[in-house]
Amino acid sequence: MTIEYRDTEVVFAEIVGVEDAEVLLAWLQERRPVHADFSACTHMHPANIQVLMAAGVQVAVWPVAAPLESALRSVFSAGS
Repeated sequence: MTIEYRDTEVVFAEIVGVEDAEVLLAWLQERRPVHADFSACTHMHPANIQVLMAAGVQVAVWPVAAPLESALRSVFSAGS
């Protein structure tokens, strides 16, 4: 499972594909505020990033994978 949904946290692991975006959006529409844990994520399809940004999700844990961390930091910092 690439996404684990908790009470107010969503945890991403490994490769999160485009097929995950619709379920992620539906889950986020029912919860606020939500924090994201990217620690085990190695790749995320841009559709999921757009969903997270639109929902105003805050990052709790950045990815260990340096290229993904850099990309996500630039995206989420721009919205601050």
